[in-house]
Amino acid sequence: MRTVRDGRPRGRSVHRGSGGPDAGVHRLGTARRPGAARGLAVDLGSSGARAWVPGRGLVDCTVWDDGPGRPVRRGRIVDPEACGRLLARLADTALGTDRHGSVIVLSHPVLAGAEHRSQARDLLDALGSSGAVVLSSARAVAACAEGPDSGPLLVVDMGAELTEVTLLVDGRIADARQAETGLSDLGGLSGELSGLDGGEAGAMPDRLVGNVLDMIMSMWRQDRHGAVRGALRRGPVLTGGGALHADVTHRIAARLGTPVRLAGDPSTSVVRGAGLILDSVLRHAGAGTVAVLPGRLR
Repeated sequence: MRTVRDGRPRGRSVHRGSGGPDAGVHRLGTARRPGAARGLAVDLGSSGARAWVPGRGLVDCTVWDDGPGRPVRRGRIVDPEACGRLLARLADTALGTDRHGSVIVLSHPVLAGAEHRSQARDLLDALGSSGAVVLSSARAVAACAEGPDSGPLLVVDMGAELTEVTLLVDGRIADARQAETGLSDLGGLSGELSGLDGGEAGAMPDRLVGNVLDMIMSMWRQDRHGAVRGALRRGPVLTGGGALHADVTHRIAARLGTPVRLAGDPSTSVVRGAGLILDSVLRHAGAGTVAVLPGRLR
């Protein structure tokens, strides 16, 4: 696994050639729309949770308090009970108590690890839906970004506490890297920088961009089939809070010498992509039967 604990990326590539592994601003009403899709997509991130319902869009955005009680740290579940209560509330309001035929999709960081994925599945199982999908965040972003040209794709996710670079080939995760640093470690790259001198403020986006470039170049050195080169020609897809900062995106494009593509509304692209995949599952579900997703989507 590739992690950063001292500010320098290190580790090995994983998933090569394998599919691998209440501050809410929006609230749902209790009434259902006739014919509404019976599904819920959730992104449990380091900064908060977002929920998406087909036909309604973003229905919940919960921001974690910035303190020791946060239930998700570095993209991993650290308080299953708190996450379970949140998911139960979302399921109750979105799906009601009768969840027969319903599907819940939950995203996770690409390199979250087996323990996190197992916890996520246990939490979904406890909700009593007919089907549950644990999906990588990169695959969710790809669902939003991929067009007719389905060649190799690089997804660069610059989040609150994690930065991940994922190479997808034919929809499968071919390689992935992760740095355990994010915007919160770098002052958020926002208004907080106004109190810093110019050199210190400029160094923060440089560190984020440097981590991204190190991970991409590490992939390039280990790529035997030209997939990284092909993905760079298409243009990496940038998502997460870091993609909202023009200084970061411009520096990545300049250093790579290639155009970059911004995911539409980077802060919600993961949950929207999970919602698209949820739509696909529901469309392929028969009466009372939930389609089984292929392993590469997990």
